[in-house]
Amino acid sequence: MQTPPASRVLATIERYGMIQPGDRVGIAVSGGGDSVALLLLFEHLREALGVTIVVLHFNHGLRGEAAEADERFVCELAGERGLACMVRREDVGAEAKRLGKNVEEVARERRYAFFRQLVTEGRVTRIATGHTADDQAETVLARLVRGSGLRGLAGIHPVLGPVVRPLIEIRRSELREYLRKRGHNWREDETNIDTSRLRARIRQRLLPSIEAEYGSGVVDRLARLADLARNDEALLDEVVEERFVRLCRHRGRELVLRAMDVADPWPQLKSREAREAIAARLARRAVREVKRDLRGLAAGHIARILELARQGTSGNRLELPGGVVVERALNELIFSVKGEWSRTKGQPAAYSYPVELGMRGEAALAIAETGKRLRLKLIDWPAVGRETYGGASGVLDADRLETPLSVRNWLPGDAYRPLGRGHRGKLKRLLLERRIAGKDRALWPVMTSGGKPVWTSGLPVAVEYAAGTETRRALLIFEDQVGGLSGREVLETAGRRRASK
Repeated sequence: MQTPPASRVLATIERYGMIQPGDRVGIAVSGGGDSVALLLLFEHLREALGVTIVVLHFNHGLRGEAAEADERFVCELAGERGLACMVRREDVGAEAKRLGKNVEEVARERRYAFFRQLVTEGRVTRIATGHTADDQAETVLARLVRGSGLRGLAGIHPVLGPVVRPLIEIRRSELREYLRKRGHNWREDETNIDTSRLRARIRQRLLPSIEAEYGSGVVDRLARLADLARNDEALLDEVVEERFVRLCRHRGRELVLRAMDVADPWPQLKSREAREAIAARLARRAVREVKRDLRGLAAGHIARILELARQGTSGNRLELPGGVVVERALNELIFSVKGEWSRTKGQPAAYSYPVELGMRGEAALAIAETGKRLRLKLIDWPAVGRETYGGASGVLDADRLETPLSVRNWLPGDAYRPLGRGHRGKLKRLLLERRIAGKDRALWPVMTSGGKPVWTSGLPVAVEYAAGTETRRALLIFEDQVGGLSGREVLETAGRRRASK
């Protein structure tokens, strides 16, 4: 004898830790059989779960009077049970046309945006949707047909942030039988039988055909495949995240990795297939970092990124869906999004920050344009103990410096004679010798004194300004990764502090 649906739903909730006592659960009700059954089951289980429930309905505005009738049905259903009903109405068709995107994709995005807003505002703590075991099987088949990898085979996640799917282990036919026994009606969405849609063809034709040939257990086996894929995917995500954190660095809004690390991020692995899998996933992770999602990214795009890492030359670039740009700069790959970072358009984002040491003889400049921070410290010289100046990237004779002092980006024509060099040289040539690509050189930090370059990142200070035996006060320059305020904000804060004294 089969366990009643309510008991099985309760077991699913407990297995995945979907809901905690005290939660305020928003039940997403479209008016269809699955979501109506979900509401009735939660009404039955709410005391056992220790939760309160509210009804949520999203009207996409896509089906005319039928959509209006769905909304009325759901609101009446909630009213009959004394439940609050929160409704959002949007013209999804117009929005999809404006964005030039698929209507179903926009409908899903707007529906889940509505759910997230309710959670953010604290009006609910969890969102329960009516996805069933059949939905899981259909999703896995749809992704197989489209050529998905392991991530796609993971199917519908039982728990994804605040969204939970308590019916994910229940068949649609069982829910219909449950409603009939309760004498409760529901509304059918005619788009579910529109076989011009892939999902409807799978629901109406493919899955019934497979079940007829191989038995109804195929749905359970597809769900089991999704479970295994999710577990393996979670493991691989953790492995790739460890590699990503170890190998990548942020530079402003850009992400930078060594080309060799993208091509082969874990060379210690013996299996070539394993190394290929990690490389592909690392490339995907890099794209997601700058774009925030992976929409439009296909296996062919990942293959092109890996080819750029393995065989590309400096200056080669790829443009991927969503405005993602991947550029080879010497031995590095730089990931960015067009429009967010001006250098992707070949227009260096010039900057210039004045240096004011203040009462304590210290200053900190966070240069957002480069992702670096400079710390400047004035000390007596010669220093007593290396701990005073150890790690400094430059030491200048403070008494030789002229005002104004500033830190700005490299400019064509910049030149000086670095300490240890026999002659004066153009900074462009000196940076090329250190294999600094043009893309990076455009924003390379340079400190000037009275308009003359005296120091640049990665090179010794100008010989005529270097601390020596006659130096009495020295200015130390330290470089860190960016953190905290931007350079302008630091200076504005310092200015307010001085004004208040």
